[in-house]
Amino acid sequence: MRVRFGVAAAVAVTMISLALAMPVAAQKEMHMHIVHAKGSFDIKMTPAEPTDFEKANDVTRVTSDKTWHGDFEGVSHGEMITGSTASTGSMAYVAIERMTGKLNGRQGSFTFSHRASMMKGDAPSAGELSVMVVPNSGTGELTGLTGSLMIHIDAQSKHTWTFDYSLP
Repeated sequence: MRVRFGVAAAVAVTMISLALAMPVAAQKEMHMHIVHAKGSFDIKMTPAEPTDFEKANDVTRVTSDKTWHGDFEGVSHGEMITGSTASTGSMAYVAIERMTGKLNGRQGSFTFSHRASMMKGDAPSAGELSVMVVPNSGTGELTGLTGSLMIHIDAQSKHTWTFDYSLP
């Protein structure tokens, strides 16, 4: 009996020590599970008036307005900057997008940060794309939201998405 208690106590002390040594964010992450959401969106893009820098450097600025359908129902507004190199066909964009609506029934807002690069003429899936929730940008019932979004564009230019996220 004494040996079992000693082993159990040693295991408990070890687990407590490990938990105390972990950063708070890692401890919280242990209690969160990933949810897979999906849907589609409609998008309206409006070019902004180019600056002299943009004109001289193949840079374009665009605002976007999206209506989201599926596991996220809502709207978003964003601003995108694109750049390209005519001689190589390389292209890239960065964007900030503010989302407002309901994610699987939870009301709030949050911000996405986009970063992508590709080659002109390649399928959208051939490039690199990263769309991440900006840390601590969630409000309302989406406070603490983390996750990443993938955008899919079919041959008819229909936009669909998948979003892997977690909430506390």
